[in-house]
Amino acid sequence: MILKHLQAAFAAFVLSASANAAGPVFDDKFRQLEELLPTPGETRNAAGAPGHKYWQQRADYRLRVTLDENKRSLSGAGTVTYHNNSPDTLTYLWVQLDQNMFRNDSDNRNIATLPSRDAWQPRGNDGVKFDALRFTLESRKFDGGIHIASVTGSDGKPLRHTINKTMMRIDLPQPLRPGARTSFNVAWSFNIPEMNVLGRRMGFERFDDGNDIYEIAQWFPRMAAYYDAAGWQNAQYLGDGEFTLEFGDYDVQITAPADHVVASTGELQNPGDVLSPAQRDRLKQARTAGKPVMIITQAEAQANEKGRATGTRTWRFKAQNVRDFAFATSRKFIWDAQGIKSGKQDVMAMSYYPAEANPLWEKYSTPAVIHTIEQYNKYSFDYPYPVAISVNGPVGGMEYPMLSFNGRRPVKDAKTGEMTYSKAAKYGLISVIIHEVGHNYFPMIVNSDERQWTWMDEGMNSFVQFLAEEAWEEGYPSRRGEARDIVSYMRSTNQAPIMTNAESTLQRGNNAYAKPATAFNILRETILGRELFDFAFKEYAERWKFKRPTPADFFRTMEDASGTDLDWFWRGWFYTTDAVDISVDGITEYTVSSQDPEVEKALRRERANGEPVSVMDQRNKGMARRIDAHPELKDFYNENDEFTVTNKDRNKYQETMAGLEDWEKALLKEGKHLTLVDFSNKGGLVMPLIVEIELKSGKKIVERIPAEVWRYSPKQITKLFVTDEPIMGLTQDPFWETADIDTSNNSWPRKTAPSRLELFKTERDPGNLMRDMKTPLKGAQ
Repeated sequence: MILKHLQAAFAAFVLSASANAAGPVFDDKFRQLEELLPTPGETRNAAGAPGHKYWQQRADYRLRVTLDENKRSLSGAGTVTYHNNSPDTLTYLWVQLDQNMFRNDSDNRNIATLPSRDAWQPRGNDGVKFDALRFTLESRKFDGGIHIASVTGSDGKPLRHTINKTMMRIDLPQPLRPGARTSFNVAWSFNIPEMNVLGRRMGFERFDDGNDIYEIAQWFPRMAAYYDAAGWQNAQYLGDGEFTLEFGDYDVQITAPADHVVASTGELQNPGDVLSPAQRDRLKQARTAGKPVMIITQAEAQANEKGRATGTRTWRFKAQNVRDFAFATSRKFIWDAQGIKSGKQDVMAMSYYPAEANPLWEKYSTPAVIHTIEQYNKYSFDYPYPVAISVNGPVGGMEYPMLSFNGRRPVKDAKTGEMTYSKAAKYGLISVIIHEVGHNYFPMIVNSDERQWTWMDEGMNSFVQFLAEEAWEEGYPSRRGEARDIVSYMRSTNQAPIMTNAESTLQRGNNAYAKPATAFNILRETILGRELFDFAFKEYAERWKFKRPTPADFFRTMEDASGTDLDWFWRGWFYTTDAVDISVDGITEYTVSSQDPEVEKALRRERANGEPVSVMDQRNKGMARRIDAHPELKDFYNENDEFTVTNKDRNKYQETMAGLEDWEKALLKEGKHLTLVDFSNKGGLVMPLIVEIELKSGKKIVERIPAEVWRYSPKQITKLFVTDEPIMGLTQDPFWETADIDTSNNSWPRKTAPSRLELFKTERDPGNLMRDMKTPLKGAQ
């Protein structure tokens, strides 16, 4: 009962699809990922969960370390107990010596390249930035790297060991059988790099008052990971690929100058030895306080930093079931704390910072720590550790279990001496604290292989950070998460797929943080919806907390727990550099014929009368014509036209109606408007169609069409829309939720992009050396 033109259009569409299928090889955007993912097995099942024979290794540490403030060096010794929970017999162990990255002959130094001169000097002049040249020169002089003094067995006898750059192999005197454990002792030392000159994720910061802040990480020989999917993860540490480590218990003694305050992974075991009675009382008050309590006030910290103790104090910390250990120490630290509940766990949220960080830090640091735990608990699991710490020092942002290093400080006004901070500094601080404290969840507990897949911790964490920022205040200036914020990167050409090794990732910030965070947000808001996504994401976190997931485990869990085939999404967003660019190419409107000649011929007459009047008819209007002078020449055809309803038309209509079922008669009376819209996929990345339709009455409706609409024809499709009124306008992706890189082709009718034309005068003779030489010298008498 649809117009023949509509039937012809559908037929043409089918023929077109058939012709395309017979052409080039079919580009199946919905091809399953099984050919790329590892085969499920006993350790990791097809649902993305740990298998019934899942295993992982364990390493426990008892360490002693001493800071030599005068030499800015660290020396340590300790015992590592390694548990072989694998089904394999091991004849050697691999240990990470990440400090060797700071050797002047390290791979990190030797492979360093200078970005193109155009990146430094837009006009193509030769030159580098001051800090780049400073780094190059200082890295040649700095005596960096870890010195291994000894490696011995539990019997005290030396163990044969081989150092390969940032890795050390320890040869075992006897094979380590499945289920067995072994211990070895190690002693070492190294010079601490100055973070702002040579450092990477750790180092010291020097102040004009003669004091330092030390943020110490990667400071001891750490067991490399050995796991079912990769064997030994002994890839060299080049700087970008972070760390893959085993869980264990730590007992650590830190000896520092007696007037230093130490912030650390773990719980302090000897407060009576290192804290004053007033500080211990304040800590007790903080456990039940409704706001942060000052354990060390700014006045006390400033008084402390004016002296320099000659003796030392030893702080002892214990941490259970963590994959790493870091600490910070300085006599400059202000210290505040507040106790909170995380499920059944009592947590002390704490901040350590110098006076130079106020008033920004005392207002926002600890509240941001608390906010992070509250929000991340919603989307993953309850924070399980007894402390969560934010430290201000030279490291802009870095995470360790229970402890994070965070940058951002206010600035001193040159005239008044007042400490003020910008909006960027305020929200930058809140964001970096959320991000780094959030890393306790990903990857400190959901223990992904950072050396291999940066996105599994940085991208995932950036996504939950975005959710936490949204819960901080309305209009929070988030940088990563919204689809519109990734468009410029998706439009660029210098890209690598998200599924690229951590050391080979181009544009790390966009590729490893922003793009996966945006992908997860699109998956949550547009593909799955919040309920399905949140359930599946939480399931992934619960399944893999304190375990080591791979990308396949995440992909499979999200599909398993959401009940949705997402292979097309993972393939497009994670395995390619395709972009989203869906274009509205054409639109054709049809209506259902009522078959009633009285109605249909009237519509045809109205349509004909609405056609443009030709130029000739316009100019001939009013001219003398014979038939006007001789009306006797008029007959039947002058009174009737092709739109006149005849009895034959009426009889045919009655015959047609008599042969219809009641439901067919009702369908003819619907009066629906049918609109065929042509869409093309210019960017290559298939996505759902989100179509906002504006009707003749001004009403707007939104239709959401799953991405599977592209499954048979991934480059071009025609979609039928049925409405009660004529469609006056149509926009694809009206809310900018798919990261479409070209919105100029998203609408019908096309919309004009607003802009502004800047007028400026042409500079005559811009390269006039004679004129430039005669320019008066500023400040000259």
